[in-house]
Amino acid sequence: MPTPAVRTTSNTRELGQRLEFAFHLFEAGEQIMRQNLKRRYPDADAREIERRIEEWLCSRPGAELGDGVGRSVAWPRKAD
Repeated sequence: MPTPAVRTTSNTRELGQRLEFAFHLFEAGEQIMRQNLKRRYPDADAREIERRIEEWLCSRPGAELGDGVGRSVAWPRKAD
């Protein structure tokens, strides 16, 4: 039986850096979408843009049924 990997300080630091990078990417994507919405809707006020940002974040375009491969099924599954 393989032994579990031990997290060292350097591994923990690297994981923290990766998570921080992911947060930066999320913020950059949100800023890009905000600019996109301002171009699409030049007459929209800040509240309208924010509403559209929240809608965009919740809609998951292209992944409405989730990120998994295969067909969608009811969850939780019922025992037969």
